[in-house]
Amino acid sequence: MANRDSIERSSSELEGLGGNAGSSDLQIPPIPVNLSGSEPVPSVGTSDDASAAFDRVLRSDIGVNTLLTRLKQSIASARDFAAFLKKRSALEEEHAQGLRKLCKMTHDLSRRPDNRQGSYGRSHDEINRIHDRMADNGVQFALSLHQMNEDLNELATDKERGRKQWKQTGLSAEKRVQDAEGAMEKAKTKYNSLAEDYDRARTGDKQTGRFGLKGPKSAAQVEEDLHRKVQAADSDYSSKVQTAQGLRRELVSTSRPQVVQALQQLITECDSGLALQMQKFASFNEKLLLSNGLCISPLKGQNAGQTSPSRSLRDVVYQIDNDKDLKDYVTSFSSRVHQRQDEVQYEPHHSIQAPYQPSSVYATRQAQAQAQPQSQPQASHQQQLPIQPQYQATQGLPSVPAMSDNNSAPTINQNQVPPYSAGMGPPYPVHNDSPKQQNFTSNTPGASTQVHPPHVAVAQYTQQSIAPQAPHVQPAVHSPQNQNGNYGMDLPPLRPVFGISLEDLFTRDGSAVPMVVYQCLQAVDLFGLEVEGIYRLSGTASHLTKLRSIFDNDASQVDFRNPENFFQDVNSVAGLLKQFFRDLPDPLLTREHYQAFIEAARVDDDIARRDSLHATINSLPDANYATLRALTLHLHRVQEHSAVNRMNAGNLAICFGPTLMGTSTSGNIADAGWQVRVIDTILQNTYQIFDDD
Repeated sequence: MANRDSIERSSSELEGLGGNAGSSDLQIPPIPVNLSGSEPVPSVGTSDDASAAFDRVLRSDIGVNTLLTRLKQSIASARDFAAFLKKRSALEEEHAQGLRKLCKMTHDLSRRPDNRQGSYGRSHDEINRIHDRMADNGVQFALSLHQMNEDLNELATDKERGRKQWKQTGLSAEKRVQDAEGAMEKAKTKYNSLAEDYDRARTGDKQTGRFGLKGPKSAAQVEEDLHRKVQAADSDYSSKVQTAQGLRRELVSTSRPQVVQALQQLITECDSGLALQMQKFASFNEKLLLSNGLCISPLKGQNAGQTSPSRSLRDVVYQIDNDKDLKDYVTSFSSRVHQRQDEVQYEPHHSIQAPYQPSSVYATRQAQAQAQPQSQPQASHQQQLPIQPQYQATQGLPSVPAMSDNNSAPTINQNQVPPYSAGMGPPYPVHNDSPKQQNFTSNTPGASTQVHPPHVAVAQYTQQSIAPQAPHVQPAVHSPQNQNGNYGMDLPPLRPVFGISLEDLFTRDGSAVPMVVYQCLQAVDLFGLEVEGIYRLSGTASHLTKLRSIFDNDASQVDFRNPENFFQDVNSVAGLLKQFFRDLPDPLLTREHYQAFIEAARVDDDIARRDSLHATINSLPDANYATLRALTLHLHRVQEHSAVNRMNAGNLAICFGPTLMGTSTSGNIADAGWQVRVIDTILQNTYQIFDDD
């Protein structure tokens, strides 16, 4: 009765599932299940001979064993199909959950401001909703298969329990009959043997004499003994025949039919339950495909009563209007457009209208410059003419045209002004013999402007002389040739840079990228991109020592846009940059994140390795992140000129791997290869990891 209730419950669940699918009703053919307990009714096409043979086998001695074997096959088939349903349910659930997770992630990404909106955004949301409904169908399908798996396992367990019980009952009854018939055969054999001996003794056949305890017996005594034994054997044989006949009648009439009927019922219930679950499986598959199909392409008129009828996936995609989205996006910025009132005009500053009057400080310095030895003509000329009206373009820098002889002030294009600040000479001074073209600026230390990465001071050019600034005396650090060539050797470390952590430099100077890094990157960008072996060839040791002393004194007074300020030796600038990173107390990529970088480098897949490195880089401190970003963008520019400088991403990674990650961070020498792979991956994916602002 319990199995019958389980099968009826499964049938009702199947009917309920078919009503909730939202599509056409699925017709499931009925299963011919015999639950009455009687022998199964043969089908119409079965002949009488087949039925007779079927009954003959069941009534025979092998009937019980045959049914037990068949029931074992049914149970094994049910368990195998249950295992199939379990695996299929796990696969469907994994697929549905993955699809649902993908829909959620895609929905969150579509809400970001850097994604398209408008008709594309609406269609994208509708596509996500369609896939979300398909994921719901998959989850429901997986739950149904899981329930079917549990039902089949319960059915198989119940039938296995019944099989063991009826196997013991049926085989024990068969064994009792077999034992009784065996005992009867033994009694018959003994009875026949004694009867033959008695017949020979009675007919007078000569036999070997038999000896008793008191000597040989006579023929009469032997015949009498044999007659008595034959009578006892006959009585035993008769009783065992009666016992065997009784057990056989009981087995054939009662025990065997009962066991056969019970086994037949177990087989029928197991096969019927398995067939029902297989039909449910077929129905659920059809239901899943129909539901997904209706999600992708609903039937016409299906959503007639709804306020927002569902559209097919094709219709949703075809609703995207690229032109309208572009126009709407551009039009949304119309409120930010400001009408320009006037044209751009040149307006000279009021300070340059006054006639030039050299200050006493300037006159003193000019006299000192003239008193210097003739071995330094270039330095003295640079002090007398701090700004020349003509600039020779080098390394792709724009040039400034010379001043004209007329009295009108020429218009200066701001993009053509050489990149050096006021109070500092151009990289390459040019002699001009015309006195009308000599324009002077104040060379006092107070007139010099500190160089910061975001701002560059630009000198103004006019025909008239430029009024000097108020004199303010401070240590002059402008030229490598001052102090008789001992440039930077006698400067005290007032504001040390080397050996100071990036966090401390950020707190002290207020710049996330240290000034020494900014100046070195700027110098290599201007003068070193086409130098073969840049960052691989070492500079001059004395130049490195002097440049380091200058930065440790006051980095704000250094301007590497003038190549004379680094002795025309760009390799020394590259070596100075690497020396700064090597002297950091904590490497640029930090000891804290060292193991994370190494683990990311061990990933074989290029995309996964890039994403893992990207996540670790985003967790760096602000100063480390900003400095790494500036350095990476610069090295990317270097490798773009690898056809000339022979420094591709791999060579740069070899130079900067231990420098940026620390040479003593790990004791394992094998990490050197992974360090190089970290830097190489970053350089190969520069614009995927950092934005080019």
